[in-house]
Amino acid sequence: MNGKREKGVLLAVNGTLMRGLELEQNLLDVGATFVREDKTEKTYRLWSVEDRHPAMIRTHSQHPNCNTVDVEIWEVPAAGFAQVLQKEPQGLSIGKVTLENGEQVLGVIGEPLLIEGMKEISQYGGWRNYLIAKKLEG
Repeated sequence: MNGKREKGVLLAVNGTLMRGLELEQNLLDVGATFVREDKTEKTYRLWSVEDRHPAMIRTHSQHPNCNTVDVEIWEVPAAGFAQVLQKEPQGLSIGKVTLENGEQVLGVIGEPLLIEGMKEISQYGGWRNYLIAKKLEG
């Protein structure tokens, strides 16, 4: 070994994997490191899945509910990537996510079936904002 750290996979997370939330430990357990806060491009919509976690889905940019979504970018060691994914709630998967600056990274996205009958929360711009508003509404 030459002492260089192997570069991990960049992963955009938009819900319970974020810092301070219930599944962050899944990232920390595999040695993932927080890189930065960011936003998606304005082609995404967000739903609350029974108020347990969000589901983000990419749609046409012409849709009136499209918004940017707050995400965190984490660097996940390749060896631990599958372990993180296996612990995600059913209906969430990995796909390419386009950030506000045009960069594409892997990210957690929802399957369309998952959002049927769920509450759309796109107007909040992110899971944290939704949780704060929900708490204030009491």
